[in-house]
Amino acid sequence: MLDELTSFYQVLERRRDVRAEFTGEPIPPEVLERVLTAAHSAPSVGLTQPWDFVLITNTDTRAAFREHVLTEREIFADSLPADREDTFAKIKIEGILDSSLGIVVTYDPRRGAPDVLGRHAIADAGLYSVCLAIQNLWLAATAEGLGVGWVSFYREPYLRELLGIPDGIRPVAWLCVGPVSRLHEAPDLERHGWRQRRPLHAAIHRERFGPPGENRTP
Repeated sequence: MLDELTSFYQVLERRRDVRAEFTGEPIPPEVLERVLTAAHSAPSVGLTQPWDFVLITNTDTRAAFREHVLTEREIFADSLPADREDTFAKIKIEGILDSSLGIVVTYDPRRGAPDVLGRHAIADAGLYSVCLAIQNLWLAATAEGLGVGWVSFYREPYLRELLGIPDGIRPVAWLCVGPVSRLHEAPDLERHGWRQRRPLHAAIHRERFGPPGENRTP
């Protein structure tokens, strides 16, 4: 039991948002099956399982998406003050062509509707369910020795049109997935000086939400 706990927490600590370390080697089919099974096993509001997984290997599709992402990168860069723009220039934001596979995870709010048990008061509960599936996928991939990179520099209408996603279904994430040369000890944004993590005690509140630093855990 102790070994299982140790292995579990090691996976949590090793997980990284990968950009530059993909090798491009193929993912063994049985490994991909296990990773997708882990994602599909995630909890979901009302047992709706509102996700789908679009697997993308076509180079033309990935190249087109990458061009769109790089355009959005420039839009973001132009919005930054000079010092932040210099820092951002060093950060790679995608591994779309370097990774073995793209997995687009979608959200269908109509699945199980209209009687979705548990969603009547929190409309986003279904979206949270999709995020849990993504986290399951990410941790399973890490345990399998794969890297995952979540690409978020895109406009949803563009990706919906590129992949033929029907209206009403939301593309939540493009995940770059594949074998990697390494997983860094620290996240890229820390290594490049974009932002540092805040300590756990700064995120913990007791009984009521208070100013940072109050009601800290001893």
